[in-house]
Amino acid sequence: MESQKKTNQSANKTSASENDEEEERCANTSCEKNEKQEPSSPKQGDFSDPVYKEIAVANGAINRMNRDELRAKCAELKLDTRGVKDVLRKRLKSYYKKQKLMHSAAAAGNTDTYFDYICVVDFEATCEENNPPNYLHEIIEFPIVLIDIHTLEIVDSFQEYVKPVVNPQLSEFCVKLTGITQKMVDEAETFPQVLKRAVSWLLEKELGTKYKYTFLTDGSWDMGKFLHTQCKLSCIRYPQFARKWINIRKSYGNFYKVPRTQTKLICMLENLGMQYDGRPHCGLDDSRNIARIAIYMLKDGCQLRVNECLHSGEPRSVPISAPIEGAPAPQSPQKRD
Repeated sequence: MESQKKTNQSANKTSASENDEEEERCANTSCEKNEKQEPSSPKQGDFSDPVYKEIAVANGAINRMNRDELRAKCAELKLDTRGVKDVLRKRLKSYYKKQKLMHSAAAAGNTDTYFDYICVVDFEATCEENNPPNYLHEIIEFPIVLIDIHTLEIVDSFQEYVKPVVNPQLSEFCVKLTGITQKMVDEAETFPQVLKRAVSWLLEKELGTKYKYTFLTDGSWDMGKFLHTQCKLSCIRYPQFARKWINIRKSYGNFYKVPRTQTKLICMLENLGMQYDGRPHCGLDDSRNIARIAIYMLKDGCQLRVNECLHSGEPRSVPISAPIEGAPAPQSPQKRD
């Protein structure tokens, strides 16, 4: 979906209607509270423990290593040796920090995970080669890839195609880009029915009831643009369980300290020493590759947490000081009043 997202960066954003604002008011309250919180500072004495001096010394030694030395050290520790220099350096630092904290009183609570599962979503939507102003994207593929945070493996997936209603005829550009044919969408159900089946699939996994979970996307557009627009077109309420998510581009850039230009899907994969597996712009394949990146980040010591939410119909950043919360249990689509 990356090509469609890039094509539409300059498109005018549609403001939320009064009805949207009314129905979102409850969900937006927590987002507003999060924004008003001041970043919490470590408790006095938190970093006085000698273990942090040991970590600083280890980091200094790692900073002085060249790429060959970094790879050799990773191999010695049985860590993944793939990736560019910055990735290898971050991997080693995270490893040493985790090891030292695990053997220190300073590690209290640090081994807990935020979630049990992460749902990776990358929608495919209708598009034109040159989208006209105010073009309405309709979701035509709904994929979910499920990551088990405890085993760091992809454990299941969901995929259904969706019949567009406003622009039922796919453009030649869209078919070529996504590989989704006219026959596929003609034989599919409309979005409310597909969303209902996706909710049933999530509930079968006991997400939001027995297990903590959240969603993860490659950028802001999947939830902030495509899902929001689709719900308005289908006259259903935006699902509460999808109001907050992890934008992996932000997480990747912040964790590995790289510029935004290095946070595109293919670039992230290559920097981690991986190649794209599957067909680009197939929603399910894109989701699987995004999941592979998330798993490598988790292995490298990144604690993926929610960093974006939907506020008044627009994606907004969630501050790091916000409380960590899993998504609520999914509910079947509700019609808008």
